Amino acid sequence: MITTTRRRVLAVTGALLALWPAAAMAGSPDGYPQRPVQVIVPYAPGGTTDIIARIVAQKLPSVLGQPFVVLNKPGAGGAVGSEFAAKQPADGYTLVMAVESSHAVNPNVYKEKRYDPVKDFTPISNLADVPNVLVVNPSLPAKDFAAFLAEIKANPGKYNFGSSGYGGLSHMNGELFMSVTGAKLQHIPYKGLGPALADLMTGQISVVFDNIPSSAPFIAAGKIRPLAVAAPKRLDILPDVPTYKELGLEAMNNPSWFGIAAPAGTPAPIVDKLNAAIRTALADPEVAAAIEKQGAFPAWTTPQAFGDLIAKQNASWAKIVEDIKFEKL
Repeated sequence: MITTTRRRVLAVTGALLALWPAAAMAGSPDGYPQRPVQVIVPYAPGGTTDIIARIVAQKLPSVLGQPFVVLNKPGAGGAVGSEFAAKQPADGYTLVMAVESSHAVNPNVYKEKRYDPVKDFTPISNLADVPNVLVVNPSLPAKDFAAFLAEIKANPGKYNFGSSGYGGLSHMNGELFMSVTGAKLQHIPYKGLGPALADLMTGQISVVFDNIPSSAPFIAAGKIRPLAVAAPKRLDILPDVPTYKELGLEAMNNPSWFGIAAPAGTPAPIVDKLNAAIRTALADPEVAAAIEKQGAFPAWTTPQAFGDLIAKQNASWAKIVEDIKFEKL
């Protein structure tokens, strides 16, 4: 005779066994993904990292069959969101935008590293290469780069520049700019380039060292003025704006990379599946056009190649920080 307690145990056991295949499949690379995937953007909405992430995330559900939800976690030049992502389970359900600012610049400008951009993450793929742009408020008494440089040199400390936060790429590009030109600007940190651009348009700040995607619509609307771009050649969308190389500032003439990674230890089959899905997404004409419309370029890579890029750029920025004698934060 089966007691009431025995029946309950058997019922619970049966229920668990019924659920087991689904649970096992959810944690299996073969069944990945079985639920929504979150993509951490370690910057505020409206910046380039956010724009590129959302363009790709909107396409991935049609490739992999599950939603890819973008979650903004700004702060400390990308460190807050990156550190959060590094501590999540390595199961493929938390990804993070791994960009030059957060995964090459930031770790080299703080005395204490909150995460290791190489050891704490599994690279998946680069998504886009993005030209940088120097933009100013239109009220600034300078119509071109030469006049701008003359104005800020004649008034050291009078003008300020906004960034995505201490230690981010936009901050360090400003520091590099001051180092190579001898100009002096005051730094105003924000929690992302979106808020910095908003204040640039209202005249609260004078200058931003931005990326093309987040500035492009405001440039087109005449709300901010571009003076220089970091790109191999002049951009089709800004044919009248010279490159930094043309202006004699080759050290500034490096486009940025914007990729995606997962916590360290994420299984290789999941990484490979995500990499293949990203390749498919970036090859889609609508996705490519959306990225190119921002002035950026789709740039799929293998996980190995993306990991090599992160390591190489870390070494490069470590040298730059040393060369410009930047005092670590």
